[in-house]
Amino acid sequence: MPTSAAGNKAALANPTQGVRASKTPRQVSRPLRASRGFTLIELLVVIALIAMGTAAVSFSLRDSAQTSLVRDGERLAALFESARARSRTSGMPVIWHSLPQGTATSQSDTASAPAAFVFEGLAPHTLPEQWLSAQTQAPANTRLVLGPDPVIGPQSVMLRAKDFQIWVSTDGLKPFTVLRAAP
Repeated sequence: MPTSAAGNKAALANPTQGVRASKTPRQVSRPLRASRGFTLIELLVVIALIAMGTAAVSFSLRDSAQTSLVRDGERLAALFESARARSRTSGMPVIWHSLPQGTATSQSDTASAPAAFVFEGLAPHTLPEQWLSAQTQAPANTRLVLGPDPVIGPQSVMLRAKDFQIWVSTDGLKPFTVLRAAP
């Protein structure tokens, strides 16, 4: 039976409450379970959210010099394949060579931007002549013969940006690809 003694919260909260025998089984109040901390599922959800946030941050902190170097390498491989196809179509040899840093040519896309490489044997402004990144460099006066023969010898060119190096190479039969180790 509820009393109004000090410390009896149920009696203070509802003083009109009758005798216990008058309650139906559904009206019997059960004490609320005290919160003892986090459940295992709540902890797992929080850990999963922290892991996803950490992964997103680590991907966004990737070194930009390496990313731009790989992008320039993939672009150069595509340009080499385009030049090979144009050389086979025209029957004229196409020679790619790099220029020393800061060299301007008459074929450069803009007069203010120096060319980084040249495709000899193609009409001016046929293919780009500049790197996407100003940090990308190729050894000066490196030369590659891109055609007109359908099978060319093994060739490669090293690209460098800061401390990173990649090679754009072919074995002569397969298309040019980007390699992170020396061919």
